[in-house]
Amino acid sequence: WSIQIVMYPYMTGLVAGAFVLSSLYHVFGQKDLKEIAQFSLVFSLALLPVAAVPLLLHLQQPLRAMEPLLTPHFTSAIAAFGIVFSTYALIVVSEIWFVYRGYFVAQVHALRDQPGISNATRRLVYRALTMGAYDVSEEALATDHKAAKILAAIGIPVACFLHGYAGFIFGSVKANALWMSPLMPVIFIMSAVVSGIALCMLTYIVIMEWQAFRNRRRGGVLQASEIRGAEAEVISKSARYLLGFLVAAISLEILDLIFRGYTAMKSWDILRSVMYGKDFVNIFVLQYTLGNLVPFILLLLPGRTIKRTVLALVLVLFGVFMMRWNVVIGGQAFSLSFSGYMHYHIPIIPHSVETFKEGLFGALSVIALPFIFFYGINKFVPSLRRDVGS
Repeated sequence: WSIQIVMYPYMTGLVAGAFVLSSLYHVFGQKDLKEIAQFSLVFSLALLPVAAVPLLLHLQQPLRAMEPLLTPHFTSAIAAFGIVFSTYALIVVSEIWFVYRGYFVAQVHALRDQPGISNATRRLVYRALTMGAYDVSEEALATDHKAAKILAAIGIPVACFLHGYAGFIFGSVKANALWMSPLMPVIFIMSAVVSGIALCMLTYIVIMEWQAFRNRRRGGVLQASEIRGAEAEVISKSARYLLGFLVAAISLEILDLIFRGYTAMKSWDILRSVMYGKDFVNIFVLQYTLGNLVPFILLLLPGRTIKRTVLALVLVLFGVFMMRWNVVIGGQAFSLSFSGYMHYHIPIIPHSVETFKEGLFGALSVIALPFIFFYGINKFVPSLRRDVGS
């Protein structure tokens, strides 16, 4: 298992975390998070198709990759993924439709008399998106809001299970001492929420600040309904939720570490040599210190600025990535007979298709895909407009 199997739980975790952040408004009524919640909902849709891309790149025979989706069953975790993935995709798409249906109808009417092939094409797309539902009365929009809230509530456990099953796959491998732990699915879920919230916050800050910068360069006067940059209150409250989930994720990981040391199973000797010896820098320096402790302090200290928040979010994403790396790569670092170690070297410069897929550029391609998808989706579902959505 190589870098793509590291990217697989990492990307699925981002999907789940983004949806949880969007649910803070739709389900729990945090109205001051409405803007970033709508953005997170659309961004989770852009992340969703990328979740399976690392597996497709890793497989030698990817032509049968649709089998789990077309013939789902519960006889294995991978097979159950087909049901969970399909269900979650339907929930996200349906929720977005209910949230933005009023906007779709308004665009159909607004583009009716607009000349040009581009406007005609956009109107056809919006007509298709309305699915024939043109009722925008207060009662109809209230029903849409209620439906979106119900779907968001159902989607939270589905999103958690979507990523928790990845931890279940690792935690149920009895032959690997590092992976076999009942806490593994819960640890994966908590770190997923942390990474998803961090990525949504980071992307939101970058987009909003860039749009505000462009507006200032053009000499425009910012109005209340226009881009005002990343709002401090939205970022501040999102950061508080991020801190809460970060504390939970760190606590679970430390609890798992303490439990392993206390029980001192026969595999503890080799695990100790891996964690405190071979992978000490990866685990305790890069993951726990640089990826957990430092951003925790940066977010907790008073007088938090946007620049400091951005640095903390980047470190949080790095810390979650290192957690995935240490689980996947570190779990294969020792032989099952405890007689030696394996050293993994990621291909940096690709010299073939295989080294591209399983190397640095393959991982970077996976990371870039959600932003490309989001750019296209946001052309028709404007997640950052303040005057749309319910």
